[in-house]
Amino acid sequence: MDVAQKEPARGKTVARREELKTALVLAAERAIATQGLAGLRARDLAAEVGCATGAIYNVFPDLDSLILTVNARTLAEIGERLGADPLAAKKPSRRDAAERLVGLGLRYLDFATANLFRWRALFEHRMAAGHPVPEWYVGLQAPLFGLVEESVRALRPSLGEAEGMLLARSMFSAVHGVVSLGLEERLIAMPLPQLRNQVATIIRALAAGLAGKASI
Repeated sequence: MDVAQKEPARGKTVARREELKTALVLAAERAIATQGLAGLRARDLAAEVGCATGAIYNVFPDLDSLILTVNARTLAEIGERLGADPLAAKKPSRRDAAERLVGLGLRYLDFATANLFRWRALFEHRMAAGHPVPEWYVGLQAPLFGLVEESVRALRPSLGEAEGMLLARSMFSAVHGVVSLGLEERLIAMPLPQLRNQVATIIRALAAGLAGKASI
């Protein structure tokens, strides 16, 4: 086979590989969305997309890589939801920063409620021993924290760069904790309207503290 014949064959192989990769990601996403991480099994994925189980590992080195790809899609969707706010289109002022943070928190809660298993997978997944989370995946989280950090800095402009980043992550952690416990049926699950009120109240309290106010 000469070079002219090899190139089209190579192109078809690459195309088939990409098609299989896309099919596996979508199948894995469906499995996680309906059954959680516990429902993700290589054999079931292979049967759904019509390939041999071993073919999965020709596209992904392991299931961790596949899960990270699915979780990356979830993070991207959360980012779109959080950014879908008229206030997010401009730099927040001190006056509107608190309500912008409330909006971010409530949209985060709404996403978690509507996509419970996909959302949980972001925090339940653990890499295999000796395999750190790849840098490309860690970098996907920065834009989400950046939305929080903008409002945190508006509330307290004197913050240094490192301190602002840390406070943004701490605020996210506080809200995530409330959302997580509120949606966990085995612990202190509460009706959604009540949970939304708790999220808003806590964010306003944190915002008031950052702004140096005595009340919320």
